[in-house]
Amino acid sequence: VNEGNPESLLQKLRCHFTWGLLIEDTEVSDLQDRILEEIQCLDTEHKVGYNLLAYVKHLQGKHEDALENLKEAEEVVQGDQADHSDVRSLVTWGNYAWVYYHMGRLADAQTYLDKVENTCQKSADPSRYSTQCPEMDCEEGWALLKCGGKNYERAKACFEKALEADPENPEFNTGYAITVYRLDYPAKRPCNVSDAFSLQPLRKAIRLNPQDAYLKALLALKLQDVGEEAEGRECMEEALAHTSSQTYVFRYAAKFFRRQGRVEEALKYLKRALKATPRSVFLHHQIGLCYREQMIQIKNATHMQPRGRDRENVDRLVQLAINEFQKASVLKPTFELAHVHLAEIKSLSFGNFLAYHWKSEDKAITQYLKEKKNLTFPKERRSSNKTY
Repeated sequence: VNEGNPESLLQKLRCHFTWGLLIEDTEVSDLQDRILEEIQCLDTEHKVGYNLLAYVKHLQGKHEDALENLKEAEEVVQGDQADHSDVRSLVTWGNYAWVYYHMGRLADAQTYLDKVENTCQKSADPSRYSTQCPEMDCEEGWALLKCGGKNYERAKACFEKALEADPENPEFNTGYAITVYRLDYPAKRPCNVSDAFSLQPLRKAIRLNPQDAYLKALLALKLQDVGEEAEGRECMEEALAHTSSQTYVFRYAAKFFRRQGRVEEALKYLKRALKATPRSVFLHHQIGLCYREQMIQIKNATHMQPRGRDRENVDRLVQLAINEFQKASVLKPTFELAHVHLAEIKSLSFGNFLAYHWKSEDKAITQYLKEKKNLTFPKERRSSNKTY
């Protein structure tokens, strides 16, 4: 490495250290949990997981752990028969060079720079330290997609660029479809089919990846968004019939059934998924929504005046919902929707407490409104308009 300006060469590499991944400090722990969940439970995603995990370890200052993750990434690539295993090696070697640089081990960093240079010289690219190819655009797209909403538009651009070179590539289409699904959240359901721009990419990705249950589950939810419940149900049943990525399919099946009002069925799938991924923010939030929905069902059935056992069940469900929303908020402090739902259910609980214990409806309403006025709701961004 050029000791006068070592970063000048490193900046030419295409890897997680140079892709400008936008990750808040408060999101690092949750991102690590999600990567580990995907390595464990989501089929095929492990190919990009270890490299991103190494970058997260770097952000935490755990460079020895990062080296272990990169070693695991190398082992995965060695067993990979895909056409672009060389590209994945370039990403891993680039990450190695950066980690060693941050550790002050410049000779080791140079070793990996040399490996990158030797591989790049075999391609038609004029650059010594990077290669311009659709497979590399795809790798960058996956990394951006994993790092959350602030990176989605750039992820979409990466997959679009890759698809320009190879429109029928199954992996490129999968990455593009998942990205546009993430961007395609209507403010309310059902929305118009013409507004749901992720439907066609999802259908194409499934045609190219007919065994991908994860994609089928996403398509089912999007069909539900546009009011196509029957086709959505058929699609979700197909997804559940597969054994691949089951933990993630269970998550989305639960969301599908909860939005149909089949809350008990939703909870069954959520609890099965939670056994595999107990730190999942998504699952804790969805379980909280189910408890809230059950509480609302009781209140509606009793004309908003539950008594006796119904009253006890309402109080129990409110507390269960609070517990789940709190877990989601603690695990991911930037998850605004969990904070909003937690504040709402707490204010509701406060109003119920007063009405029940003071037997004074007027006083309860006054105190409830005062409490709600004092609540601080996080400022909602576009991502908070999702149809949860």
